[in-house]
Amino acid sequence: MNFSNHPELADRIAAAYAIGTLRGGARRRFESMARQSPALRATALLWQERFAAMTELQRIEVPGDNVWKRISNQIAAQRPLAAIPVAPVVSDVVASALRWWRGAAMAGGMVAAAVTGVAFYLGGEVAEREQQMAQLDRTRSTLSQQNIQLASELQGKPEIQYVAVLADDKSSATMLVTFDPKHNTLTLKRVGTYDEGPEKSLQLWALPSSPSGAPRSLGVLSGNPVIKLAAMQTQLKETPALAITLEPRGGVPADSGPTGPVLFKGALLQTP
Repeated sequence: MNFSNHPELADRIAAAYAIGTLRGGARRRFESMARQSPALRATALLWQERFAAMTELQRIEVPGDNVWKRISNQIAAQRPLAAIPVAPVVSDVVASALRWWRGAAMAGGMVAAAVTGVAFYLGGEVAEREQQMAQLDRTRSTLSQQNIQLASELQGKPEIQYVAVLADDKSSATMLVTFDPKHNTLTLKRVGTYDEGPEKSLQLWALPSSPSGAPRSLGVLSGNPVIKLAAMQTQLKETPALAITLEPRGGVPADSGPTGPVLFKGALLQTP
């Protein structure tokens, strides 16, 4: 299947690949097609970046006080009851009288215990309901605060308008490039193992859309795993592809054009 004719399907399959639900032969076929398609590789890497960012928004859940209280109550309820002492042997008359009084006392005690039990049960139910309502109020307040905080964090999250996967001549991905128009930032993430060494620098170029145009420098890359460069949307709007060249340490002037070999390049794609 040619995914270029079905961008929405390609996006869904790339998302399933990134989150891990695409398995078996389907996963292997996707990887095989991605090796031949820079756009498909870019979509998969972009979804991996999105899912990785979601873990930063998670909150630690701490058990509430009621959970520990119920555990303590269950432990206490399983303790063995104290043994009841056995009454000594007495005469038949005394025993009969004792049985009568004991029966009456037991009946009265059972009534009192029943009344006490009902009152205790009802009181416990009311107290538990009050605790549950209080816990719900606290949970609602906590969730409201978390929603406000998450909304603030999401507001600060970058948007992605353009993406490119820069690869070598063997189609091995080395750099993932994304552009955030909200913050006017190009973010480059090293996904390969290339090391330019201490005496050389990598320089990023926007390739021209016409043969008569000249490459425009977008900045010199540091050795960090993630590099951020300032860029404007107008610099990328008419750019069909990006390239990275190997230059002397510190790079070359922007107006002089690249002087070293092109190590990595890739098409600049606009996200859906």
